[in-house]
Amino acid sequence: MARFRRPENKGLPSRWVFKHGAYFYRTRLTDRSKWEGKSFFRLGATLPEAYREWADRMESTILVKTINDLLDRYAAEVIPTKKPKTRESNIIGIASLRSVFGELNVSKITPPMIYQYVDKRSVKRPNENGRLVGGRVAALREIEVLSHAYTKAVEWGYVPRHPFKGEVRLKGSKPRDRYVEDWEIIECLSVVPFRKKGSVLAIQSYIRIKLLTGMSQYDLLSLTEADLRSDGIHIQRNKTKDSSGKRTIYGWSEHLKNAVNNAKESRPAESNYLFCNKFGKCYINLETDEAPGWKTMWQNFMKRVMSETKIKEHFTQHDLRAKCASDAKTLEHARALLSHADSRTTRRVYRRKPEHVEPLDSSICETEVNL
Repeated sequence: MARFRRPENKGLPSRWVFKHGAYFYRTRLTDRSKWEGKSFFRLGATLPEAYREWADRMESTILVKTINDLLDRYAAEVIPTKKPKTRESNIIGIASLRSVFGELNVSKITPPMIYQYVDKRSVKRPNENGRLVGGRVAALREIEVLSHAYTKAVEWGYVPRHPFKGEVRLKGSKPRDRYVEDWEIIECLSVVPFRKKGSVLAIQSYIRIKLLTGMSQYDLLSLTEADLRSDGIHIQRNKTKDSSGKRTIYGWSEHLKNAVNNAKESRPAESNYLFCNKFGKCYINLETDEAPGWKTMWQNFMKRVMSETKIKEHFTQHDLRAKCASDAKTLEHARALLSHADSRTTRRVYRRKPEHVEPLDSSICETEVNL
């Protein structure tokens, strides 16, 4: 019979509790020497911090019988190696997976269970705060986590084969198709800044550089003077620096040089970063990979755009990246601009411009019909 868990502890690894604003591990009497002799060992105030501490102290030989056990080891050894945003998403996903599959024997999961899980999770439901949670995108990401956990389970020797890889075909969500027109960019660049330096000019320079290069928010906001070299802008994509290590050089054009110079002139403080806050610091928080200050600036800028220009449909920074890919003359050029390893991603998600097709030149259509 499963042990009752308080609502605040549901989804957490076994023997974890949340109390006094932090996560604790309830140690076993036999292994308290590993936990400084404490019956409740404080792991951390946030889930990522708690998982890192737990991973450092747990032995890799976790006894795995249930999916809960498998997710425990996965959370301890695999999640801490991922990027901050991915870690956070995986941790949330694991909580949902535990609530459904947690007590199931690790060898008993079947493909139909995966389909049933996605169907039920695809329906958004209010949580304890009344906020709608779930949805198909969330469900698919959770199954990705479970699938990877089973890939590791095969590696660790807990199961002889992956129980549902290659046997489950889940239809993904439809990619966003918003294409930003040229006139909308002109409208954005026409917004008059209140100051000679600061947010509006910085964002307008950011828009120009993004349209010319297709760089992601993280890569663009991380640019430093050292990246601006004689032959172009050098970047190593944040998403692949720990895997393929892919590097890209965007060669200088007159438009790109002007956009970079505009960005430099708009900086509110002396800084080594091309884009910086009023203290000269990078907008990216290296702990979370997010840029809350920049996000606020963008939202405020878009409010002005929607109220002061002819633009009536909101667009995102990601839509600008898609415009760059859509406006490239060839798919291969678009793929290279976005530094994608596979052009299929570029085509499916980022090429949003309607395809122009020449009609066939056939004389048979000129044949007269006699009535």
